[in-house]
Amino acid sequence: MMKRLDQKIVASVVYVAAMFMAALDSTVVNVALRAIGSDLQVAPSAVGTVSVSYLVSLAVVLPVAGWLGDRWGTKRVLLLALAIFTAASALCGFADSLAFLNTARILQGAAGGLLTPVGMALLFRTFPPQERAKLSRMLVLPIALAPALGPIIGGFIVDQLSWRWVFYINLPVGILVLLFGLLLLREHREPAAGRLDWAGFLLSAPGLAMTVFALTQGAARGWISPGIMVPGLCGLLLLTAFVFVELRNPEPMLDLRLLRDRLFRTMGLISMFSAGGLLGMLYVFPLMYQHVLDASALDTGLTTFPEALGLMVASQLMPFSYRRLGPKKLIALALVIASVLFVLLSLTGKGTDPWIPRILLFLAGFSLGHAVGAVQITSFANIAPPQMGRASTLFTVQNRLGSALGMALLGTIMSAIGTSTVGASGIEQPNPEAYRIALLGAAAFLLLGLCAALSLRRGDTEAATLPKQARGRNAEAAPASAAGK
Repeated sequence: MMKRLDQKIVASVVYVAAMFMAALDSTVVNVALRAIGSDLQVAPSAVGTVSVSYLVSLAVVLPVAGWLGDRWGTKRVLLLALAIFTAASALCGFADSLAFLNTARILQGAAGGLLTPVGMALLFRTFPPQERAKLSRMLVLPIALAPALGPIIGGFIVDQLSWRWVFYINLPVGILVLLFGLLLLREHREPAAGRLDWAGFLLSAPGLAMTVFALTQGAARGWISPGIMVPGLCGLLLLTAFVFVELRNPEPMLDLRLLRDRLFRTMGLISMFSAGGLLGMLYVFPLMYQHVLDASALDTGLTTFPEALGLMVASQLMPFSYRRLGPKKLIALALVIASVLFVLLSLTGKGTDPWIPRILLFLAGFSLGHAVGAVQITSFANIAPPQMGRASTLFTVQNRLGSALGMALLGTIMSAIGTSTVGASGIEQPNPEAYRIALLGAAAFLLLGLCAALSLRRGDTEAATLPKQARGRNAEAAPASAAGK
C-alpha cells in the first residue's frame, strides 16, 4: 500500500513539473521574440519562426507518442523526452544565429510533443477512476499557472538579464525532475503494443504539421496566400487520408475507434472547444489591453494573472463540486458562467477600472478551472489501462487542434475587422470593436463546448468516476426524480 501511495506521489511530481516547464516555455519565449530578433539581427517578420518551428515539430511527433510509450516503456520515453527538452533548452540559449536557434527549437518541440500524452498516460494508469477527482489539484498547475506566469517572468528576464535565460531557466528544473524520475519512477510497458503503423505516421506527421502551420500563420500571412493555402489544403487532404487508413488498420497508431465511446468522444469535444475559447481569450485580451488601454506588457501580465489564481482556487474546490453536482451539471454550469464573463470582458475600454477585468478574469478562471478539471478526470473513465497511451495521445491531439483553431479564427476576426482605424485627423487609432468581436468568438467556442456537455446522458459519467458514496446518493435521487415527473 505504501509503495502504491509513493508511486502516486512520484508520478504526480514528475508529470506536474514536466508539464509546467513545457507550458512555461512557450509563453516565456513569446515575450522574448523582439529581444531575440534584435540580438541576432533578424527582422521581426522572420523571428516568428522560433515559435512556429516548435509548434510544427510538436505536431509531427504527437501522434506517435502513445505507441512509443506503450512499446518502449512510459518511464523511458517520458524521461528521454524530458532529457532532450532540457538539453535543447541549453542549445537554444547558446544559439548565435536564427538557423541554430530554430534547429534547437525543432528538437525541443519534438520532445514537447512526447511529454504531454506520455505523461498523461502515466498519471491515469497510476490513479484509478474513482481517485482522479483529487488529481484536479495537481493538473491545474501546469495548465493555469505556467501560461499566466510566462509573460511576467519573461518580461523580467528579458529586461534584467538576457533572452538566453528564458531557455536556461529550464535547466535546473529539468535536471532535478530527470534525476527524481530515474530513481523513483516505476516502468510500465504494454506487451501488446504491436508494430509502428508507418502508413499512419507518414500521413499524420506532415498532415498535422502543415495544418498547424496554416492555422497559426493564416491570420498574419493571409488565408488565400499560396504559402498558407497550399500547405493548409495538403494538410487537410493528408489528415483525411489518415482517417480512412487508421479505421481500416487493425493496429492503428492513433486509435480513432476510441471515439466510439460516447463519453470519451464528448469529453474530447468539450476539451477541444474549451481550449479554443480559453487560449483564444488569453491571446486576444492581452493584445486589447495593451493596444486599446495603452498598458505596458508587465501591467497586462499582472492584469491577466488573476485568471490563473481563479483556476488554482477552482482546482482545490473541484473535487467537492464534482461530488455534489456530477460532471455534466458542473461542466455545463461552468461553461455558461465563463461565456458570460467573456462577454463582459469584451466591454473593457478606456476608463475601465483595472480591477474590473481582474475580477472578471479571476471568475473566468474559477469557472473554467472546474470545467477543465472535470473534463480531464472524466474523459478516461471508460478507457482500459492498455489503451491509455493511445487515448491520451488522441485526447492531446484534439486539444492542440482546438487551441490552434481558436487562435486562428479569433486572429482572422481581428485581421478582417482591423485592429486600427484612421481618424478624421489622419492619425491611426486602436479599433476596440475588432477585439470585442474576437472575445465574443471566444465565448462562442465555450458555448459549443456547452452543447456537447448537454448531450451527455444520465449515468454516462457518475458510475465510473464518482466515489461510492456519491454514486449511492445519485442512485437514490434518480427514482425520486423520475417519480416527480
